[in-house]
Amino acid sequence: MTTPLEELLKMTPAEIQARNERPTADQLRSKTQTYYEDVNVGDELPKYIYAPTPTHLFRWSAAIENFHRIHYDLDFGLNHDKNPSILVHGSWKQSVVPQYLKDFTLPKGWPWKAQFEHRAMLVPGDTLIVWATVTNKYEKGQMGFIEMDLGMKTQDGVESMPGNATVVLPLKGGPDIPYPFVAPKD
Repeated sequence: MTTPLEELLKMTPAEIQARNERPTADQLRSKTQTYYEDVNVGDELPKYIYAPTPTHLFRWSAAIENFHRIHYDLDFGLNHDKNPSILVHGSWKQSVVPQYLKDFTLPKGWPWKAQFEHRAMLVPGDTLIVWATVTNKYEKGQMGFIEMDLGMKTQDGVESMPGNATVVLPLKGGPDIPYPFVAPKD
């Protein structure tokens, strides 16, 4: 059972981090399928907790070849750009959403679409909570569609990335979701 988001926001960063529901690689490899029938409107999905450090940000900068100094040079960020610290990359935040949706739909579902906005600067020392709540579900073409609101909140409750997504889950006893996924026609 997932810890409700509102309860997490009443905790200290250390308490929040202790409730990370992000699965390990071994757990993902042996994950039991979540079916359309297992999900209800109003359900909160597991919370993924992140606490980026300057080292994480430097490594991400190197990996994606984003060498803008606001992501790794504290003196530059503070004094030149007048930021509160070095900043978490928008591209890193964007990479978290598909991972989150993929993990939820494994092994036979499909993360179909997502949209979100970047609304707050995040810095090392922030504890970040990736969350989603089911807002709608429907069947179409022998597949189950799950719509959700999602985002990334700081330990202080600041929503840094509000958005929504739709994933496709198999029906119990139904056919597999086709790969690659093609949405059924209306």
